[in-house]
Amino acid sequence: MPADLAVIGLGHLGLPLVQAAVAAGIDTVGYDTDPRPCAELRAGRTPVEGSLTASEIRRMLSGGFRPTTSAAELGRVRTAAICSPTPLGPDRTVDLTALRDAARALAARLRPHTTVLLESAVPPGTTENVLRPLLEEGSGLVAGRDFHLACSPSRLDPGNRTHTYASTPKVIGGLTPACTESAAAFYGRLTDKVVRARGPREAEMTKVLETNFRHVNIALVNEMAVACHDLGVDLWDVIRCAETKPFGFHPFRPGPGVGGHGVPVDPGSLPYSGRTPGHPLRMVSLAQEINDRMPSYVIQRCATLLNEHGKSVRGARVLLLGVTYKPDSADQEASPAREIAGRLMDMGAQIGYHDPHVLDWRVRQLPVPRADSLYEAAAAADLTVLLQQHRTYDLQGLAVKAQLLLDTRGATPAGAAHRL
Repeated sequence: MPADLAVIGLGHLGLPLVQAAVAAGIDTVGYDTDPRPCAELRAGRTPVEGSLTASEIRRMLSGGFRPTTSAAELGRVRTAAICSPTPLGPDRTVDLTALRDAARALAARLRPHTTVLLESAVPPGTTENVLRPLLEEGSGLVAGRDFHLACSPSRLDPGNRTHTYASTPKVIGGLTPACTESAAAFYGRLTDKVVRARGPREAEMTKVLETNFRHVNIALVNEMAVACHDLGVDLWDVIRCAETKPFGFHPFRPGPGVGGHGVPVDPGSLPYSGRTPGHPLRMVSLAQEINDRMPSYVIQRCATLLNEHGKSVRGARVLLLGVTYKPDSADQEASPAREIAGRLMDMGAQIGYHDPHVLDWRVRQLPVPRADSLYEAAAAADLTVLLQQHRTYDLQGLAVKAQLLLDTRGATPAGAAHRL
């Protein structure tokens, strides 16, 4: 049965697009080479942590959504959106393997007049230099003439109830003006506002700028956190005061590290660029270095606090609160909690954790004991470390119960805990 839309990649990017499309009455098929997410979805379960709820999945299925591992479905749609994961590889360059696989699967079945959209986060030039050749070689069609091709990077903020898919403007950059308009016509059915970029590279670079803006500013406040602690200054009060300025300042807050699916990208490191960029983005590299140091700084603070109270890290009972990368979510992608736990274990600490959204947690393939009674566990632990401020945590109550509390998020009342 033909569908209006095929979403390729049923993960953190693809599923919200499917949800928005089904809600808009668009007949949607979801394709993934991995049979596991398709089987989970057919059973009414979400295949990825921190994504859609089971009830939302069931509503999508009842609305006509069909998950499949059959690539034949890709040749029967008007629009195909590639939402493949693009993680950083070991050399810290973007791994486009899944995107290339998706492009080849689509190219073998691509029909004339289809609109192909790229939502994955990619370095500038990927749409034209990687995706376009694969689609053209595999199909015998020409992008911009026989089919439409555009980039519209995802702007998702999982769990955000204020900025939904519909209320978040969609940036679109097509290979040709006609490609842009075809993509705009599709996204106009899903979102309240469409923003037309000059081309695919401008759309791709928009995502790079947005992600790097976040990382650079988080790095700034992370450095400020270390400096303020050394100077005996309350950074959290400084931020509270600074954010009253009505212009020229946007508040960011420090933390134990940076997690999530957005990764900082330096366009100066592109291996396939047709021309040599002038210089790499030194500030982006420095920001990543600073943010990568934060788990070590948290360990240092833990050791210092225990020492000041006559205890050693070795043998200490340490309770970690919140092991996800963002509050009120089950998503653990790149959360600093795992690195912090591993380092404490190396130092001989006895680690336990509590997270209302994570019922089973492993570090280095080893299960970490989960606290059943939060207050009892905090009272028994030599040190409790708040890594994520889930809404369900009564931080004032925890501060009273805990022997020693380190708050890495500045979420506890002033004076109730040691803050980062």
